[in-house]
This record gives sequence, structure tokens and C-alpha cells, in this order.
Amino acid sequence: MKTYDVGIIGAGPGGYVAAIRAAQLGLSVLLVEKDNVGGTCLNRGCIPTKTLLESSGAYRKQGQLSELGIQTADSTYDMTAIYSRKDRLVNQIRTGVETLLKKNKIQLAIGEGIITGATQIEVAGETYEAEHIIIAAGLTPALPPIKGVELSEVVTSDDILTVPETLDEIVIVGGGVIGVEIASFYNDLGCKVTILEAMPRILATFDREISQNLSMILKRRGVEIKTNVNVTGFSKENSQIACTYEEKDEMKKVVSDKVLMATGRRVSQSKLFSEDLGIKTERGFIVVDDDFKTSVPSIYAIGDIVAGNTQLAHVASAQGINVVSQIANQAPPYDLDVIPGCVYTTPEIASVGLSEAEAKEKGFDVEIGKYVLSGNARHMIKGGDRGFIKIITEKESGKLLGAVIMADTATEMISEYSTAIVNKLTTEEMLSVIHPHPTVHEGIIEALDNISKRGIHSIPR
Repeated sequence: MKTYDVGIIGAGPGGYVAAIRAAQLGLSVLLVEKDNVGGTCLNRGCIPTKTLLESSGAYRKQGQLSELGIQTADSTYDMTAIYSRKDRLVNQIRTGVETLLKKNKIQLAIGEGIITGATQIEVAGETYEAEHIIIAAGLTPALPPIKGVELSEVVTSDDILTVPETLDEIVIVGGGVIGVEIASFYNDLGCKVTILEAMPRILATFDREISQNLSMILKRRGVEIKTNVNVTGFSKENSQIACTYEEKDEMKKVVSDKVLMATGRRVSQSKLFSEDLGIKTERGFIVVDDDFKTSVPSIYAIGDIVAGNTQLAHVASAQGINVVSQIANQAPPYDLDVIPGCVYTTPEIASVGLSEAEAKEKGFDVEIGKYVLSGNARHMIKGGDRGFIKIITEKESGKLLGAVIMADTATEMISEYSTAIVNKLTTEEMLSVIHPHPTVHEGIIEALDNISKRGIHSIPR
């Protein structure tokens, strides 16, 4: 029987990152993957979605070229070519990950891994021994029990990101991150998009101002958004599909070419471990302690599979590095209480720390600094849409509690605020840093200055 220091099930951003760091720390590593290396994020999630959005965003901007003094003939798009580019990039990145695993001397076993003992993993009929086991298995899209959901015109994000189809109309059930990103993709390409959301607003977990502003932008671009609705069923209607829903006690219907279900995710592998191990779960998700240990001390779990966890690739990676650091008797490097969240619409959205409402609920006496980017030179040069930077600070100490950004470069900017929160920096300390001009990043200083109403490029109120 082959023996390893660490055995990891799942080669997504949690598993493969943990494997590489474990190898760097001198541990022998077995990495098990039932499908392609890179997991959901690389193959059916983050990377494909953002690649498609890059293409659709470029197509949408064709209509703005005349404002830049550039005249072009009518442009078209080739959906097959858009998807081919996506596939090439995914394959390129996946090959890079596979090379990293090989160069770090990590044993990769292909097949479904099942934990049969506290230190044993079975893969394709072969049993491996690992002193420590990390479960880093991913999720798959969940389909709620709605009448007609089994129809071929009702699809998941996995389907949308795999098959290139030019659509005239699409209904998206769910206004979370996946829903609004895919809505942006199809809207950019001229498709009629309808979002049906059960909550009072889209992106319900984000700051209310973010939801309101993105709703206004999407509606102005032609996206129809219905909130506080209950989808009741799907049925064939000629060559299309009808979606019925209840809105304000009234039954309504919308017809489209496809319906995308963006309503959540479930555990993708039916059996990860023997039941007699007694690993505690909640609705299929694994319960862990503060060190990510399961109810079996030699077995850990990280990433999407963990009950109550934030389902983001960078969270899984950070948790994986923290766990293998503990196994190697080193201090975990990451502060897992500060997690940035990003949405790749246009403009982009990013947030970190507490929202204004959350800070007040926790009893903080807060001060708010906000800067609207319509006064930022770089934002104007780039033809940016509505945008703003909002920061939440504790009034007494001046320490940063949270931040929200809506800007074309929001996902690149948010880490400055993440660093400030992790290091408990005050607004005064952040204001000591000179930001280059002209940049959208200058808005960070403006938002900080506006706490004391001293923003240079903000109209006094």
C-alpha cells in the first residue's frame, strides 16, 4: 500500500493549491481528482465565465467607439469562436496546473476517491494510506423541485458554459452572482434577458446601494428584472419554453428560448466517505471545527463542501494553505475573517468586510465615506458607467470595517481595503499613501477624505 503524509480529494482551487503548498513544506502528497484538474472554477465556473464576459464586453463596447472618434462598420460576433477562445484558455491554464503538480512531485490519482478509513483512500480499486486527509470536493448546480424543470430547455450554468448557443431570449431564475454575470453576457450580445429573483433585490447579500445601482444599469441596457417572485413551473410552448411565476398574488408568464437555473449548488459526489466513519454532515455538507477538522481528527474539509462556508475559489485556496501549514506545524498565514467578494459585471463590483447595515447590527458607531466616480478623470476617460467607492469605518478608532466598490476595475482595487482591514489600519494611516494620477484608485483617497468632508474632487454638501 502506498503511503503519503497528506491525501487530498479534489483538485480544484482548494485541493491543488493545498497540494502544492504541502509539497513545498516537505510533505508527500496524493491528490485525487475524478474529472479535470482545476475543479469547477477553472473548468465550469470562474474562468470560463470571465472569459466569455471579456468577449461580450468587447462586443458591447463596439457601440461606444464613435464617442472615441473611431468609425467602424457594423460588427458581428461568432459564438462558436467566442467559446473556442474560452476552451483554449481553460486548456492552457489547466495544462499549467498539471505541470505545477508534476514539478512539485505530487502523485495525481484519477478517479472518484472514497475515504474508507481514518487514514485510507480508495481510488479506482486501489487503496492509499495518508496520515492526514483533506476533503476538497466541489459542488454542482442544484435544480429545485419545480414542475417541468427536467425539460431540455431548462439548463444550468454547466450547460451554458459548455454549449455555444446564440439565443434571442433567455430567462434567468436567480439574481445572485452567477445569474447577473450570465445575464450581462447575453445582454451584451443583444439577447433579451429576464431575471426572476425570489428575494427583494438582486445580489441580496451585497450592500443595498450595489444592488440598486446594478439594477438601474441592467434595466437601462434592456434587462428586465422581476424581484419578490415565485417561479411555479415550466412548459413547452411551440419551439420555446414558458416560465410561469407568481408576482404580487398574480400569475404571470414569460416565454424564451432557454431558462437558466442559477439557484444554488449541491455536493457533486454522492459518496465521499464510508458512513461508519461517523463524519458529521448537514444536508450533505461537512461540519468542521475552527481548524477545519471533521469529527474524525485525521480528516479535514475545506472549500465549498464545508457547511456554512463562503463558496469562493480564493476562500478554498486560503483554507487549504492554512490546513497544510497546521499539518506541517507552521502558523496558518491567512486571516479567514476578511474575505473579498467580486462580481464581474460591467462595471465590476467588489466588497470586503462589513456592509454598513452589518456594522450597525453589530453595534458599531460608524462613519461613512463615499466618492462617486463621475468626478474621477480616469473613470471618465475610460467611459465608465455609474460607479462609486464606499467605506465603512468605526467612528472612535478610525479603523476600516468594510468597503464596497463599483467600478470597471473594482476587482483589482478591493485588495487595498482587504489589506487595511486585516492589518487594522485607520483612515489616517491609509491617507498617508500617495496614489498616482490619473487612476481610478485615486477614488480610494477621495472616499477616505469624504469621511471628514475633505474630498478634493467632491462637491461640498
